[in-house]
Amino acid sequence: MSSSGTARTGVGRDERGLTVSVFVLVILAALVATAGLVIDGGQKVTAASQAEAAADGAARAAGNAAATQRLAGRDGAGTAVLAAKAYLAGQPGVTGSVRLVGGVVTVDTSADAPTLFLTAIGIDAVTGTGTATASVVPTGQER
Repeated sequence: MSSSGTARTGVGRDERGLTVSVFVLVILAALVATAGLVIDGGQKVTAASQAEAAADGAARAAGNAAATQRLAGRDGAGTAVLAAKAYLAGQPGVTGSVRLVGGVVTVDTSADAPTLFLTAIGIDAVTGTGTATASVVPTGQER
């Protein structure tokens, strides 16, 4: 009993504890979601970086192969495409395509990276893409 003669029920204390528990739960969920976005977002950036690096390397290989063939007086377009495809074949975890249009080799790539937090909602991987080009000018058509 209190000094005024009325009985205390303690309801205020129990409700305050429940309110704090709900608040902590909401904050914890927000922190986990934020961590998930940061970590899985980083995976997306890593996949994009890997795909872009592979595309750049394949385009560089195509340009080098074409230049070597041109120095020998031959058309290097076919060799350039083969060199780009060979480079991509040596890149683990990266898939891509190579096309030659109008004296330009274009390399498109993609790479997947596994997710950690997004698997909880059914997203097991994120994909990054990359694109690079190399000019392959046939012999006799120098610009």
